[in-house]
Amino acid sequence: MRTTDVLIDAFGRVRDIVHLVVEDLTPAELTFQVDGRANSIGWLVWHLTRVQDDHVADVADIEQVWTARGWTERFALPYQPGATGYGHLSNDVDAFHVQAGEQLLGYHDAVYEQTVLYVNGLVEEDLDRVVDPSWNPPVTLGVRLVSVVADDLQHAGQAAFVRGLLRHG
Repeated sequence: MRTTDVLIDAFGRVRDIVHLVVEDLTPAELTFQVDGRANSIGWLVWHLTRVQDDHVADVADIEQVWTARGWTERFALPYQPGATGYGHLSNDVDAFHVQAGEQLLGYHDAVYEQTVLYVNGLVEEDLDRVVDPSWNPPVTLGVRLVSVVADDLQHAGQAAFVRGLLRHG
């Protein structure tokens, strides 16, 4: 098994969790905040997808799916087009609204497909390429992709927890 196969499997697991969490939820459930201030399921899924889109597009040197395929306009969120949710406060999460879960899943699936297309084209040596020299040690492509998977899984797990609270109290 190639390292890229492991990465594709990991991104697929994120996608599977996202689908399990989002499917059949209403817009109200997607924007529910546990204590009125916590991150909602919809915002968490949007955020993890935006981070994946942003980071993969950066290392692939391509335009983000968010802007290239019109998702910015479809979501019509009150954020800057380049926003990923990093640094968002409670009022920013409050401002997140989505028409339906299918909208989130459509965007996530498009980012997943772009990610798989990119990762599938890599060879082992590519993973050693430094993509961010500002860290000590410098961040390689392999480390960046694993970091995205780890971040995505954390947020997907948070969204699953909120869904459990919503549906099962």
